[in-house]
Amino acid sequence: METHLRRMGRQHHVGRQAEAHDKTTDNPISCALCGRPIPTQARSSLHHLTPKLKGGTHGGTVRLHQICHSAIHARYTEAEIAQRLAASEALRDDPELGRFVAWVRTKPDDFHAPTRKTRGRTPKWK
Repeated sequence: METHLRRMGRQHHVGRQAEAHDKTTDNPISCALCGRPIPTQARSSLHHLTPKLKGGTHGGTVRLHQICHSAIHARYTEAEIAQRLAASEALRDDPELGRFVAWVRTKPDDFHAPTRKTRGRTPKWK
């Protein structure tokens, strides 16, 4: 069952179990940012590669751990994501997100922690 949370007028999808597993092999889907499996009990969400505010409403999406998704939006504006990070490869190759990925890969696959905006602050993965 899918759970919706409303924050600041936007819907966030959390724990979408039906899409968190490959139905053909019953294996967890891997996070498009960190590459770790997304277990059924883990918090996860869909990330629009082009933000909806920038015309990506009907564009491609990727499944991410919620902490990975939050790290992207804490670090970059919608405009920056649309201009520079609108592909999975661009997200993975970004040096700022690379530091986060190196940190989060040391955590369990279902790890989650609150993420705060990092503009002007030093995130804990630096």
